[in-house]
Amino acid sequence: MLCCAPATLSPVPQAEAPRDCPLCPRLVRFREECRAEHPGWWNAPVPAWGDPQAWLAVVGLAPGKHGANRTGRPFTGDYAGELLYATLLKYGLAEGEYRADPADSLQLKGAVILNSVKCLPPANKPEPSEIATCRTYFEAALTELPTVRVLVALGQIAHVAAVRALGMKPSAAKFGHAAEVVAPDGRVLLSSYHSSRYNQNTGKLDAPMFERVFERALAVAGRRPEEFA
Repeated sequence: MLCCAPATLSPVPQAEAPRDCPLCPRLVRFREECRAEHPGWWNAPVPAWGDPQAWLAVVGLAPGKHGANRTGRPFTGDYAGELLYATLLKYGLAEGEYRADPADSLQLKGAVILNSVKCLPPANKPEPSEIATCRTYFEAALTELPTVRVLVALGQIAHVAAVRALGMKPSAAKFGHAAEVVAPDGRVLLSSYHSSRYNQNTGKLDAPMFERVFERALAVAGRRPEEFA
């Protein structure tokens, strides 16, 4: 049975890549290999997911092989999603139960998740040309989310993609954990180390560090976590 997260569930369906997007030959080849190896997986560009009226956009890198590439929902089914969704739930940006399954009861509230690259890259490392090509979809999605005022980028690649999408040069906004920059239009970009298994296992990132970035996002937006309201 095919794991599926239909594009109709995306908050920005008009900005989504087609299931058989042909734009990046290396990623297409890898997609076909995964389809042959795991025919029941999603194995396609992963659509954005969340609240169409979101004020916060979480920007990820790309689908993980056993996570979003398998399930069809961003950060669902891999280690990185455990911390991300626990944090969103803690601060009232999600409700329901996260079970690492797109059929769970989880829903985002005021938040949306986008990836800077929509297809699974080999070794989780997209090439610069692939990142540049996928900017078409990433920037189109942001355009279709006019209520987003704060972005949280997870990792350097997502940070650079967000900086460019906000109309700035990467040289003007250096990446770092808890880095903050205000775009010319007033939107705010906050950055965090990625919530990957590697970063957590090596101690580069822990839950308190990650949570502080989201606390800052709430403060910037003049909002309070529901648990403290």
